[in-house]
Amino acid sequence: MTAMIDFHQLLAAYQTARHDLLAEREASGHWVGRLSSSALSTATAASALAVVAGNAQEESRRQAYRELAARAVGWLAGCQNADGGWGDTDKSFSNIATTMLVEAAFHLAGTAGEHAGPLGRARAYIDAQGGIAGLRRRYGPDRTFAVPILANCALASRVSWREVPPLPFELACLPHAMFRFLRLPVVSYAIPALVAVGQARYFHRWPRNPLVWLVRRLAVRRSLRTLASMQPPSGGFLEAVPLTSFVVMSLASTGRAEHAVTRRSVGFLLDTVRADGSWPIDTNLAVWNTTLAVGALAAASGDVGALGCLEWLLDARHRRVHPFTHAAPGGWGWNDAAGAVPDTDDTSGALLALRILLNSGGQQHRGRIEEAALAGVDWLLAVQNADGGWPTFCRGWGKLPFDRSGTDLTAHAVRALHAWQHWFPNRDIDRAIRDGLDYLAGQQRTDGSWCPLWFANQHHSEGENPIYGTARVLLAYRDLGLIESEPAQRGLRWLAGHADAGGGWGGPFLPSPIGRGTHDHASHGTRPGGEGPPLLIPNPLPQTPGRSPGALISNSHSGICNLQSPIPASSSIEETGLAIEALLADPANPSLRPVLEGAIQWLLEAVAVGRHRQPAPIGLYFAKLGYYEQAYPLVFAVGALGHALRQYTPSAAGDH
Repeated sequence: MTAMIDFHQLLAAYQTARHDLLAEREASGHWVGRLSSSALSTATAASALAVVAGNAQEESRRQAYRELAARAVGWLAGCQNADGGWGDTDKSFSNIATTMLVEAAFHLAGTAGEHAGPLGRARAYIDAQGGIAGLRRRYGPDRTFAVPILANCALASRVSWREVPPLPFELACLPHAMFRFLRLPVVSYAIPALVAVGQARYFHRWPRNPLVWLVRRLAVRRSLRTLASMQPPSGGFLEAVPLTSFVVMSLASTGRAEHAVTRRSVGFLLDTVRADGSWPIDTNLAVWNTTLAVGALAAASGDVGALGCLEWLLDARHRRVHPFTHAAPGGWGWNDAAGAVPDTDDTSGALLALRILLNSGGQQHRGRIEEAALAGVDWLLAVQNADGGWPTFCRGWGKLPFDRSGTDLTAHAVRALHAWQHWFPNRDIDRAIRDGLDYLAGQQRTDGSWCPLWFANQHHSEGENPIYGTARVLLAYRDLGLIESEPAQRGLRWLAGHADAGGGWGGPFLPSPIGRGTHDHASHGTRPGGEGPPLLIPNPLPQTPGRSPGALISNSHSGICNLQSPIPASSSIEETGLAIEALLADPANPSLRPVLEGAIQWLLEAVAVGRHRQPAPIGLYFAKLGYYEQAYPLVFAVGALGHALRQYTPSAAGDH
């Protein structure tokens, strides 16, 4: 079969994307990225500061907090959607949770009169979505976010405190080891909300049962001490603006605006506000972005050279029991701040990155890398669930979202353990991998797809992202040499059958036959099949920070390209890049090849017009909170193009 991919166009696109990714490094060699500003985060922070302003002792602080809340509301006023609601980001569809929080923020900030028109449209949207009943439908039995949202609205007098379910904050007084057996109504990371919001509900509407009233009365101080013990030095619980904001407004509303927990939390909000008055969902995803970048840069040749991020990554590992989840030492969180909690995805990413860095000039640090890798492997082995899958934070916590096992987490953990399997033969890695593969096979849907926990697609009817989930699982089958297995082949067929009409992935989920989205391009000296001989890629490729000569965009934080792109806007760089990498795991499959090469051509054209710097809102944070990250399209473009270079590089003899 004659390949349709022009090698020179492929190489040029790779060099452009790679150069732009390297240009985003920090001085220490790692990547920080930039999370999107969030309407939900901004609304909760504005509400928190407004409540504190009404209860703070110092007039200067009250005035400063009011001004910040007013700036936040001004930012929110500028990003209302046409339907009257607000989405999680400026690229997101409206949802009832964010819209209710924004409405509450306008009222608490005292600016409702100035924004009567937008608030009227917001109220119409909320009513059309079912109001409180619609909010409860959104979250189902999980009270992690529904109860704090209703409490926020009650503080703004938008709902009655009768509508706010009580939370059993007294359970936080029990030893942490018992939490997994208590079937709490919130997920593992939400103990601060359980305590603070639960206490706010208790003080604003006392329970009628005198015994419950007494138990909770006696538990107030002790549970507050538990809350204080979980607060990191930054003041931000989980480094997350929404969770921290809910703690601030809850404590301040009950007369504790001057409590040490409240003041430290307010300090976190002051430190993380952006110049335009908005807030992101979290401080950053530095560890996650760095490990993704290392993997993407290794795709073309397996060697990333001296990136300079090894020391930083080693230092980011947690070396003591974490006060938040009581996680054992050895894991990595999503960034290097103390408030980040060790988790499966980031620990797996770090292990894969360390394996690459060891082979890329890290031999002089071999002892330290092996020590860190062993600790990470032990951490992963310890949190594997009885069902064979991996959860996010804690083994065996429960079945609520983000506490149960996840396919994306499990696939990542299996890949990480496999990468170090022969280094640590005295660990029972074989069994863990077998159990993980059994879990993945059992979680495959009847259509051949897998759905992840931590990524979403707003075009999907259920908000799921089977493109991301299926691609991630297929990479595990690839790494273990199992791409010919029946589950992997079913996944590949599903993935190929769900390309968008233009050749990429990420748009509305409509069934598409294999072969749709191909392009009729002439052959330009590329050859099909196999990994072939060593790459003939210029070495070294550009590594100097700065913009590549042919870049068509400015170095803006937003990453928005002002050019009129001929590439269909529904597809995303992130999902297309992942799908390409997954399909490249079985490049000789003739039924996949037309879709694969059509997708690669889509990506080449997208990079040519700067689309690789336009992030899509595919990220899923806690409790259905969407986001986008400017590093994602760069990472996934570089990874896909690097793997494609392995496939389409001409042989040394010169194929034509």
